[in-house]
This record gives sequence, C-alpha cells and structure tokens, in this order.
Amino acid sequence: MTDMGLSRRRKLLVLGICCMSLLIVSMDTTIVNVALPSISRDFGAPISGLQWTIDAYAVVLASFLLLSGSTADRIGRRRTFQTGLMIFVGGSLLCSLAPSVGWLAVFRMVQALGGSMLNPVAMSIITNVFTEPTERIRAIGVWGGAAGIGTGLGPLVGGILVEFVDWRAIFWINMPIGVVALTAAALFVPESKSPHPRRIDPLGQLAMVVLLASCMYAIIEAPNAGWRSVQTLSLFGAAAVALAVLLIHEPRRTDPLIELRFFRSVPFAGATLIAISAYSAFGGFLFMNTLYLQTIRGLSALQAGLCTVPLGLTILIGAPISGRIVGRYGPRPSLLLAGTMIGVGAAMLLFIDVNTVLVYVLASYLAFGLGQGLANPPITYTAVSGMPRSHAGVASAVATTSRNVGISLGVAIVGSILSTHISAIVPIDFLAASRPASLVIAGFGLAVVLVGAATTTTWARRTSERIAYLFPEEDAGGTLPRDIRDAGGGPNREEIYAAGEQ
Repeated sequence: MTDMGLSRRRKLLVLGICCMSLLIVSMDTTIVNVALPSISRDFGAPISGLQWTIDAYAVVLASFLLLSGSTADRIGRRRTFQTGLMIFVGGSLLCSLAPSVGWLAVFRMVQALGGSMLNPVAMSIITNVFTEPTERIRAIGVWGGAAGIGTGLGPLVGGILVEFVDWRAIFWINMPIGVVALTAAALFVPESKSPHPRRIDPLGQLAMVVLLASCMYAIIEAPNAGWRSVQTLSLFGAAAVALAVLLIHEPRRTDPLIELRFFRSVPFAGATLIAISAYSAFGGFLFMNTLYLQTIRGLSALQAGLCTVPLGLTILIGAPISGRIVGRYGPRPSLLLAGTMIGVGAAMLLFIDVNTVLVYVLASYLAFGLGQGLANPPITYTAVSGMPRSHAGVASAVATTSRNVGISLGVAIVGSILSTHISAIVPIDFLAASRPASLVIAGFGLAVVLVGAATTTTWARRTSERIAYLFPEEDAGGTLPRDIRDAGGGPNREEIYAAGEQ
C-alpha cells in the first residue's frame, strides 16, 4: 500500500518521533564529556574511570547496531523501537542514581543497549513510511540533521545542567523526551516487518562484543596493568580469537552479521577505515579538551560547554557544504580537505598551555569541527557506493558502527596516553601528556587523507563493480539505492547530504 496509507500529517508525526529518538542518542554521545571533571570530583575517579563512562556507551552501541536492525525486521520495527526507548530511558534513570563510577559505566551500557535499537530502526521506519523518493530524501535529511543538532548541543546543554543543577541532570533530560517519544510511537507509528528478515547470528554477535570490549579494556587499563602484563596480553589475545571467529564464521552464513564480501570493494573498505579514523580523532579530541578547559584552565562546565559551540557549529556547517562537493565532484576533495582540517586543528593544540589566548584554542576547535563535518557525507557515500539496493542499508549500518568504534577507540587511546604520563591531573603533567595525544589525533587526520586518496582512485572505484557479480540477483547499478537516485542515475546534492548525516 503506497505510503502505508498514512496521511501527510501522520507521516510528519512519525518523522518527529524518530528525530526525538536520534536527538537523545546523539546528544548522549557528547553531553557526558562536559560532566567528566564533576564526575571525577564526586567519585574520586581516575582517568580510566572517566574513559569508561564514554567507552562503555560507545562500545555497546557499536556492538549491537547490526543485531538491532535484523531483530526489528523480524519481530517488528515499532515494537523494537519502543523497547529501545524503554531501555534507554531506564538506563538514563539508573545513570542518574549511580553510586560510583563503576556503576555509572554499567548503567551507560544499559543506555547504549537501548540506543542501539533506536537509530537503525528509526531509519527503517522512515524508509517504510516515506516511500515516495523525493519525500524520503527530505525526511532522511531532516532526520540526519537531528543527529548533528544533538551532537552539537550535547556539550552546551550538559554545561548548563552541570553548572546550575548537577551532573546527574544530564541523564534526566532524556526521560521526558523518551517518554513523549514512547507514547507517541504507540499512537502514531505503524508496525512493519521485513517479508524476508535476516536470521540472527548469535556466534557472530558474541564475537563482535568480545572483539570490541577486549580491545578497549586492554587499551584503557594497560597504563595501570602494564602493556606487557598477563592481563593486557590475554585481552588482546581474546580480541584476536574473536576476530578469527568472525573471519571464519561469517563467510559460511547465508545471513551473516557482517557481510565480509563488501570489503572486496576498496571504496567500502576505505569508508570503514576513514570512519574509524575520523571518529577516533573526534572522541579523543573531545575527551582531552574537556579536561583541558575545566581542569587545567579552570573554566566552569558552562564556560567549557560554550567553548565547544564553535566546534558543533562548524560540524553542522561543514556537512551540507561537503554534501554539495561530493554531489558535484565526488568524495575525494571532501575527504582530503576533511583530513587536513582535522590534522590542523589537532596540531594547533601542540602549542597550548595554561595561559594560551582562548581565541587560539577556539580557532583550533573551528578547524577541527570543519574537518569533522566535511568527513561525514563522503563516508556514507563511499560506503553505499555500488552496493545492491537491498544491501545499501546494511552497508550504511556498518559505516555507523565504524563511527562508534572510532569514538571508543579514540577515547581509549588518548586517555591511555594521558594516564601513562600522569598520576594526577596537574597542569604541567597534563600539558606534557597532551602533546603526544595531540600528535595521535593529528595522525588520525593524516590517515583520513591517505586512505581517502588511495580509495577514491579510478582503480579503487572499479573494485566496487565486484559487488555486482557477488550479488547477481540484486540491483547493484548505482552509487546509492535506486529509490533515492535521481532520474539521471547519479546522486544529487540533497541525497548525498541526507546520506552523509546518517
């Protein structure tokens, strides 16, 4: 039935509900950063404890995104969406009541489990409700914009709440929004399922969780346990075994959790690496600069939140600019410029100290934010380029998963560098430790440039044609799913922008 028989008003209500869910999930990716110094003071938490408040969320979110999508296709998208909202709101309540930093990390995992059921499922709901191509493009663009707004508002909203209420209030804000979305979903979101849902892959899912959790735990705890300790080596060994299980097990399944054949496309493999690199830079940059602004410069949570506004604004500005560039010239120029700006923004931090003029610090945030915004559209564009129509959603989900893996990896690596060099957060030690951390972040920017240059050549684009032969029964004829391509067969600017915000 066209448009599922829904009126325009009801479709807009569905879009608004999906945007609310994305707003709170994306905001929670950044809102906690500004509260880290307050959490540290309340609980006497070391840097590793602060890392876990971020990474516990990002790792679980990354681990279960793919599973949540296939679960929704099987048992119903609205049902899964509502379950995710309930878990997310419940997790937020538990976070606000956490008696220690350890319990806060555990409750953040609960939050993330609910969050993993929201983004991919909301996307499926939108694509099933808005079946007319032009309407769908606009709906995805609005929905994607909610992610950018949530990410940008997170530090500012967090700063206001920490300053005038308490750090626990950053979790209270999710509750009214979540309850409204949950109630509205029951009233207005139609139920839908896939006629041919993918089967659940429990072994693949377990291997994914073990791989990510073991890696992050090893990196975060290595400064305390020792890089050559039995604990650290055992954790990396467990990660290696989990990776081997994925590489051996997934190709044998008809419905794998991760379609490894996608990686035979150089642009797809490149998009995955670029997403991990760009978002590793993002996660590490936010983590380090939150501590710098509040602990070293002595700014309040609100002042620190205001300082990050330029970063959020340039991310929002950079995305549509990049979308237009990608639509006209392809992903290469955007990727090269994005990596350069990320590297420049991070390199500028090599020269900061306690007395550095704040304008200089904000200029580094502007450069970094612009690079981050420019990176988003070409990541999704290259991820879905050449994919069969029925697999483009899965390819986009892998890109989204890679972003969350990157955030957790960046926080783990940068936090580990800081922990290795300092025993307590004091200005001289922190500034000395921040320099190698800034170099690592700049290195992630360089990786975006190098991988972007290598995977956008004519030879690389030809490898995406392999996907058509691997899935002969599918339509692999375009750079985006056919129902969001224009009449000329190529993606237009609005489509690239919409895709790039996912």
